[in-house]
Amino acid sequence: MIEPKREPSIDRKLLELLVCPLTKGPLIYDQEKSELISKSAHLAYPIRDGIPIMLPSEARAIED
Repeated sequence: MIEPKREPSIDRKLLELLVCPLTKGPLIYDQEKSELISKSAHLAYPIRDGIPIMLPSEARAIED
């Protein structure tokens, strides 16, 4: 039986230190989508292999 691929979880201490590179505001971790959400910038930064990709050019635009 093949198990579904699970993304590695992100370190909670790292989450406390990270801020949105554009607004310097807080980020919300969405474990289901493996993203860090910046509500103030309306962007979702991807997490790949447990590493947050904090580049605005890599972020996905989100609606409120």
